[in-house]
Amino acid sequence: ILGPSWFFLQPILTTITFTIVFGSIAKIPTDGVPPVLFYMAGIVCWGYFADCLTRTSSTFVANAHIFGKVYFPRLVSPLSNVISLLLKFGIQMILLTGFLIYYKLNGANVEPNIYILLTPYLIFLMAGLGLGFGIIVSSLTTKYRDLSFLVGFGVQLLMYATPVIYPLSAAPEQYRWIILLNPMTAIIDTFKFAYLGAGEFNSGNLIYSSVFMVAIMAIGVVIFNRIEKTFMDTV
Repeated sequence: ILGPSWFFLQPILTTITFTIVFGSIAKIPTDGVPPVLFYMAGIVCWGYFADCLTRTSSTFVANAHIFGKVYFPRLVSPLSNVISLLLKFGIQMILLTGFLIYYKLNGANVEPNIYILLTPYLIFLMAGLGLGFGIIVSSLTTKYRDLSFLVGFGVQLLMYATPVIYPLSAAPEQYRWIILLNPMTAIIDTFKFAYLGAGEFNSGNLIYSSVFMVAIMAIGVVIFNRIEKTFMDTV
């Protein structure tokens, strides 16, 4: 019924929920940025990564009827998911930009800067991480079907280990290194810094995320190519 309008409603409703629960009730700081912008920036980024991961995690099981009839490079299927999800991400970026302009015109403490030029690279990192983790899970679910039920739960838990609803500066010092081990942390922090001026840009953390993405993609492709030769026997 809602059609494409759900692309707008989903981040808006989630942002409202986070603003009420984490902003008004829990009083979690947002580095001086209006809570609506802070949460929406995190949601837009995290949403793209999470969608890439969950969509690709069911590649073998969801496409078994196609894979069993005709041969084509199997990686085309998860890649098509990652690329098609860019449309949803683009629509939500337009929404975020609209809110950003509104708050800026009303004198809010937001400072977009030159690091916005890193946006294509940040999208590439998010897509690579989502694709890498997704094809690893997809490969394993051909034999261990229960993993598919854990993906959604795991993604939700991982979100709370990422500075989506809180700034990195608000995390306790003794646990901050654990949060920084999450490769999505630097990506979301850089995104918020570029568009909102919140937090700080750390090139070392972003390099770590880049290396992690390359490693997880390499592992994922190796496992995926190995499983695709025999997956019809198990699926």
